[in-house]
Amino acid sequence: MTDAGSATRATDPGVVAGILDEVYARCRDDTSGAPADYIPELAAVDPDRFGVCLATADGQVYGVGDVDTGFTIQSISKPFTYALALADRGVDAVAAKIDVEPSGEPFNEISLDPVTEKPRNPMINAGAITSASLVAGRDAEERFERVRRCYSRFAGRELSLDGAVYASEARTGFRNRAIGYMLRSFGIVDGDPDDVVDRYFRQCSLEVTCADLAVMAATLANNGVNPRTRERALSAPLTERVLSVMTTCGMYDAAGDWVTTVGLPAKSGVGGGILAVLPGQLGIAVYSPRLDAHGNSVRGVAACRELSKRLELHFCHVTRSARTAIRASYSVAQAPSRLRRSPDDVAVLEAHGERAHVYELHGDLLFAAAEHAVRTIEPHAGRLDALVLDVRRVGEISAIARDMLTALQAELAATGCRVALVDPDAKLGHEVSGLRPDDPRGRVFVDRDTAAEWCEDIVLERHCAPGATTPTSFTVTDHPVLAQLPAEERADLAARYETRTVARGEVIAERGQPRSGLYLILQGRVRMSFPGVDGRTHRLVSLPAGQSFGQVPMLLEQPSVHTVTAETQVRLAVMPPAVFDELTSAHPRLKLALLQQLAGEAYTQMEATTRTLSGRAAES
Repeated sequence: MTDAGSATRATDPGVVAGILDEVYARCRDDTSGAPADYIPELAAVDPDRFGVCLATADGQVYGVGDVDTGFTIQSISKPFTYALALADRGVDAVAAKIDVEPSGEPFNEISLDPVTEKPRNPMINAGAITSASLVAGRDAEERFERVRRCYSRFAGRELSLDGAVYASEARTGFRNRAIGYMLRSFGIVDGDPDDVVDRYFRQCSLEVTCADLAVMAATLANNGVNPRTRERALSAPLTERVLSVMTTCGMYDAAGDWVTTVGLPAKSGVGGGILAVLPGQLGIAVYSPRLDAHGNSVRGVAACRELSKRLELHFCHVTRSARTAIRASYSVAQAPSRLRRSPDDVAVLEAHGERAHVYELHGDLLFAAAEHAVRTIEPHAGRLDALVLDVRRVGEISAIARDMLTALQAELAATGCRVALVDPDAKLGHEVSGLRPDDPRGRVFVDRDTAAEWCEDIVLERHCAPGATTPTSFTVTDHPVLAQLPAEERADLAARYETRTVARGEVIAERGQPRSGLYLILQGRVRMSFPGVDGRTHRLVSLPAGQSFGQVPMLLEQPSVHTVTAETQVRLAVMPPAVFDELTSAHPRLKLALLQQLAGEAYTQMEATTRTLSGRAAES
């Protein structure tokens, strides 16, 4: 069996670990209550031990404090032995021996239901001793070994008996023996009641840690499958039954207050442990030996209340869950923006583009989904220059999820990673972009493409060789389309271009209008766009200085299929259609040279567009 491993310490960087650290600090100073004193070994424990663990339904364990300190499981064993009895005997056979109603009495009351003459539920001692009697096996040793192996499957590691606590319980357990004899007298327990009670003492004396209990709780949350080992510990229908009984009976006569204030199926033990479950999402475990009047850990109850409140875990509140929040993730090397870059810039982005990532989130972001996203992204802190969270496909965002993503932004910003959101509807509450590079609020964009362009700019800023800059201004003769031609041809063609300046936002070429010329961009940037089926105008590509456009309409003598607009103030060189057509008859050699250059430029643009679109297809 695979060891479940240690919990992530709250001293580790991380959003969830930070939340646990805050809850731990909030509850640590409460020293009310006292350890159980009716079992001598329990009375001798360090009363100030305190650990808090959270395990997700996919196996991530977080913890703070004494999470690896061993203690005996005590009454937290009850749902697991009940589970084994259900698996061994079936629901009907167990129901014939044990009811499932809250008792309203102390856990060790020597009583049965006056009508059914059965223990009221399996979470009080009378019901738990009955569950222990129903475990199958050839003899006492085999039955206990099956109990131990059952618990170990839930915990994900081999558990062992604390012999000193067992001996202490066996010496002083007169009340439980009285319950055993009562059960025997009513025919609830068959055979020797001392043998059954001794098995109960042994199961209560199995040693666990807070991390073990968190994994056991997460196994119940995961429909009976241990999320660390992937071993099935209990069938899904029986897991549902166990959790149902834990909801109404797990916290003894404090069950009503627990359900209203915490709202999680749970079980406590007089050893100081509490185990709580949010089905489908997570398990919580707390260890602190000081108990209240109900026999529940004082700090444990307080920590569970605080976690339930902060993480919005109450099962009556959490009606939907998105176990996986990340729809897609990719770098700007895999899915570049639609801004056409120079060959030198493309080379830098291909070499360093993995340092800028886009994460698309979707579904409802409650705690479990936000935790999954944060856990996936956090390990990349320190290895990224830029990160974008695209939340356009997100539905409901809980307050804790919003806080966690905000904390993640701050955490990444502290490592030098610039953070941005694609959040046109301000779902995360960031209506204004961060004003400084280190502002953890980050930039806010209305679409993913402009956010990817922003990422590329950061990568280029940080990884271009010193002094290496892409030209932002050209003359007609040194524009890349003409620069490779012989000097005489270059000068001849340059003389046939007209220069003009276009204001930002002005339309240069209208979709559907006749061809208007061959354009060389000398300075500034233009955008080619098209209307989408959603009624919005979408960017096909942005072209900076050094690029050209208008080749296809000119060569095919067809109207423009895109609208071309000045993104900035633009200086252009334009060869009018009449001049271009006149070259055919008057200067065919010059036109051939120009066409060869334009073909090469068109191929480069097509290759870049194909690369961009293939990246978009991969992310879909």
